[in-house]
Amino acid sequence: VQLQASGGGLVQPGGSLRLSCVVSGYTSTPYALGWFRQAPGKEREFVGGIAWTGGFTKYADSVKGRFTINRDTAKNTLYLQMDSLKPEDTAVYYCAVGRSSYAGSNSVDYRYWGQGTQVTVSS
Repeated sequence: VQLQASGGGLVQPGGSLRLSCVVSGYTSTPYALGWFRQAPGKEREFVGGIAWTGGFTKYADSVKGRFTINRDTAKNTLYLQMDSLKPEDTAVYYCAVGRSSYAGSNSVDYRYWGQGTQVTVSS
């Protein structure tokens, strides 16, 4: 199973970025997908998750209203649209495949992880 995340970069506060994550080699459906992030010196934290059908999403309070998660099941791709970015959003962002169709908010709810993509919000 491989998860390839991309789309990170340097952006000014208030700007936007769109992350993508392509899942390959995983055929056990249905499954949820999620985004987590880890800033230097901090623990990995949940950002958002989406159920298999895409009809249910969950977000961390810190990103609610600014980030939007969606998925293209046909392309096995997960997206994270990040708007109104803040310096505190700076972190390595990881995508993950859930253990079930339930979009949990804990790391243990996910079984496969991507390599991460760096997002830096700075002026």
